[in-house]
Amino acid sequence: MQEPTRALRTVTIQTADHGGVTFPEPGWCLGDHEVGGYRADLSHTGREVQLDYDDEALLLASFVQDPFATRGPRTVGLYVEQTGFSRTLDPDEVDQFADALVSHATVLRALPRQLAALRTWEGQ
Repeated sequence: MQEPTRALRTVTIQTADHGGVTFPEPGWCLGDHEVGGYRADLSHTGREVQLDYDDEALLLASFVQDPFATRGPRTVGLYVEQTGFSRTLDPDEVDQFADALVSHATVLRALPRQLAALRTWEGQ
């Protein structure tokens, strides 16, 4: 399979079912597109934000868009993944954990505004 080619904010990806598919690529997309898959599975993925506690991931978040989705929205959204973090904590660690969650909530609350700005900019 050919590697993705880019021209004027578009990307062309070879797919198993539609051959070369050329589509606009938003500026926030990292450009890591899977070659040789199905067109419906093509997606845009932005930089991942990792929210940690004690050097261990609690939440992962990134902007995503599935422009050829056959189910679900095609507009840009925020993908949030809760990791499988689990641990028994002592009283001090519970306080530290709660502090981390409050701090992460601040980050998460900023992301919808960024998402709204992206949607406005892209005319969605």
